Amino acid sequence: MTPDLAGSLPEPRLLPERVYTLPELRYPGRLNVGAALLDANSEGGRAGRPAIHAGAETLTYGELARRVNRLAHGLRASGLERGDRVLLRLPNVAEFIVAWLACQKAGIVTVGTMPMLRARELAYVANDAGTRAAIVWGGLREELERAREQAPALRRLIVAGEARGGDVTLDTLATGHPERFTAVETDRDEIAMIAYTSGSTGVPKGCVHFHRDILASADSYARHVLRPTEDDRFGGHPTLAFTFGTGGLLVFPFRFGASTVLGPPFSPESMLETFARRRVTIGFCAPTSYRLMLGVPDLARRFDLGALRLGVSAAEPLPAATWEAWRKVTGVELLDGIGSTEMFHIFVSSLPGRVRPGATGEPVPGYDCRVVDDDGREVEPGREGLIAIKGPTGCKYWRKPDRQAEYVRFGGWNVTGDVYVQDADGYLTYQCRSDDMIVSGGYKIPGPEVEHVLDEHPAVAESAVVAAPDPTRGFVAKAFVVLRAPHRPSPALVGELQEHVKRELAPYKYPRAVEFVERLPRTETGKIQRYILRKADVVPYDPDNPAR
Repeated sequence: MTPDLAGSLPEPRLLPERVYTLPELRYPGRLNVGAALLDANSEGGRAGRPAIHAGAETLTYGELARRVNRLAHGLRASGLERGDRVLLRLPNVAEFIVAWLACQKAGIVTVGTMPMLRARELAYVANDAGTRAAIVWGGLREELERAREQAPALRRLIVAGEARGGDVTLDTLATGHPERFTAVETDRDEIAMIAYTSGSTGVPKGCVHFHRDILASADSYARHVLRPTEDDRFGGHPTLAFTFGTGGLLVFPFRFGASTVLGPPFSPESMLETFARRRVTIGFCAPTSYRLMLGVPDLARRFDLGALRLGVSAAEPLPAATWEAWRKVTGVELLDGIGSTEMFHIFVSSLPGRVRPGATGEPVPGYDCRVVDDDGREVEPGREGLIAIKGPTGCKYWRKPDRQAEYVRFGGWNVTGDVYVQDADGYLTYQCRSDDMIVSGGYKIPGPEVEHVLDEHPAVAESAVVAAPDPTRGFVAKAFVVLRAPHRPSPALVGELQEHVKRELAPYKYPRAVEFVERLPRTETGKIQRYILRKADVVPYDPDNPAR
């Protein structure tokens, strides 16, 4: 099937020797990721082994296969066909994995959305991807119902969890269908999923991943860095809709016959309790989360983390101090890594026993990473430049040919916009972003997107949102706001602007610091001088003191 991608995308050009010496990255022409992750276990001698631990429930691979297969039949019987796109809006529950695998086996393209997205964001994704249906958790349906008013193609909701009378539910859709389903013989280069990310312009971009891309990330990063066995238990807090979570909590454990642990929403104590009670062996968290867990009183005495053998850290740089403190308290190594939604998962990582605190690490086997200047020329060790990547996965934007040309450059290299330094031993250390993306607590916040929403408020004449240092989250979004007359600065107005952003965008995007200014610094050509704003000190919102 021909994917609706950004122009003509040739087969990714991989460097010889480095990639082709990994035989596990060669895949047959016909490949279905759902069958590779599920059927290979349920029909390959692991039917009785645990696949999902969620709350009080443990599903074996055999039980999971029966649920997935009945739903795959139900999806096809409901009129969904190979190549159709289905939006997924669920928290980290077993039903997310059931729905994802059923869609994959049926040749249906999944479009995951983070639970915190609001109606306008969901409507954009639904319209851009052309989703015909959505599978939604009952407690998350309100924003999606609002989004349907702006997304006419989204005609059908399938409800999981708490349902209302008249709903088509995941259970009723699966009821009465056979427990066996032969996976559709999809092509290895057929679209399996579209994952949306926001760039520095604030316009979400759909990142297409083929069936082989998803397996390649497991067969490069997970196989060679994490080295999992079927006895491992993967756990952590990233949402399954985010590729960090899709890989860490679904693809990687199932590729190697291990199991996944789905816990409650993140809090420092609940995450530690889940790690301890469920005997998690490989944890996936953002650096901010590790810092917050380190702040839990009597951590080592209250929580037995003896089963934990590795912690994976990604979504933002891991400070050396956090690595040292975690190792001192728990005895467990944290493996920093950088990935991107465009590349599906991690392509540079620290390796067990070879960690250099403060450095991201080394290229994952199967990937070639270079530090280059703006013209694509490799710079000498110790000099900063853009990181450029080639490997078994690569950026394929959905319907964004202009953005595709910005990301894939210099003859097929993926350029993420991250600035790095590589030392003489090959270790890569993160410096900063080259654009206006704010990375806060593991979440990416496009400054211009927040500005657009702030500027819709009647009190705001104009605004600029930049990253400001924060001891807990690394950085926070800080808004500099010019007011319209007769509005005047006040603590109440700060709160009003913050709540306005929370209503319109995912709550993590709201500006945690707001400073009112008479004017924004500009160049002679009228461009905002953001570097001047970034030098300003953070002014946290204090309701007891007037806002500046």
